Amino acid sequence: MELNLDSEVLAAYGYTKENTKITQIGTGLINRTYLLSPKTEEKKYILQNINTSVFKSPQAIANNLRAIADYLSLTSPEYLFIKPVYTKNGDEMAHIKQEYWRMLPFVSNTISLDVLADPKQAYEAAKQFGKLSRLLDKFDAKTLEPTIPGFHDLKLRYEQFTLALNQANEKLKETAKAQVENALSHKYILDYYLSYLHRADFPDRVMHHDTKISNVLLDEKTNEGICVIDLDTIMPGKFISDLGDMMRTYLCAFSENETDLDKINIRLPYFEAMIKGYLAEMKSILTPTEKELILFSGKYIIYMQALRFLTDFLSGNQYYPTDYPAQNLDRCKNQFKLLHELSVNGKELQDIIEENLL
Repeated sequence: MELNLDSEVLAAYGYTKENTKITQIGTGLINRTYLLSPKTEEKKYILQNINTSVFKSPQAIANNLRAIADYLSLTSPEYLFIKPVYTKNGDEMAHIKQEYWRMLPFVSNTISLDVLADPKQAYEAAKQFGKLSRLLDKFDAKTLEPTIPGFHDLKLRYEQFTLALNQANEKLKETAKAQVENALSHKYILDYYLSYLHRADFPDRVMHHDTKISNVLLDEKTNEGICVIDLDTIMPGKFISDLGDMMRTYLCAFSENETDLDKINIRLPYFEAMIKGYLAEMKSILTPTEKELILFSGKYIIYMQALRFLTDFLSGNQYYPTDYPAQNLDRCKNQFKLLHELSVNGKELQDIIEENLL
């Protein structure tokens, strides 16, 4: 779909409606994304409108990316880190009519996928996320600003769930009764995490926090991993955020919107490929505690997502877009089924992890 943008946004980067073709692209739910094709250049660019309802402080994103880009330019100059293009005024973002915009270089001859179709793709994606974390191993994560405070904080998400449960009307609570019991019975996951939280060898790292397959660029011909994209959520976190999110989104052939729970199963070849790719980069820097928590990372993130869907259902569907009133409850059921599958396949999954830690 070709369309026009506010001329002031284009002018901030030295372009006009007359000399630029603009096409809306992407399937992300957070930021609006456009492809800019200047008619006088071979280069293309990605232009994004930052959703300030989600990212309350866009400047924090800019500060984080600048700090990481500066660090990698010194320590790993060959690494392709997609940093913003400066405006004509030398700013990292354009602030136009209460909206924030940023431009990024378009990487030619690459693709991003919405759905995994081959274990090799899982391997390459996991390897790229692991590579970025490895390259930033010595970077002081605490110097970064949280762009979404508490994003992967399971303690906070559990507190939000209990608050929503206490405030929900009786009809919603009755409808969600089985999943509420599921949520309460799995609180041991939070307790287990808290028992590790303050260990010296469970460090804060620079984490991407949104490791779905669409956030990796692959070579369009070979499917070899090229780089990681969509860097708004780069901030301090535990390694379980990235690896756990990969488990949640890579291991089942169906998304959280699938209502036939018989389809929610673990694809062992994808798990093995993901673990091989991630540990190919991260094995050398993971601590003993982190290695111990590799499989747990999937349980942590899946449980947290189940809580978030359930919390939203009990709150009247205020956060996640829905197509029907019970969709968030169905998503919650989906995630608890995935959590169950991770548990019942635990021995086989742990054997794969141990083989790749040798």
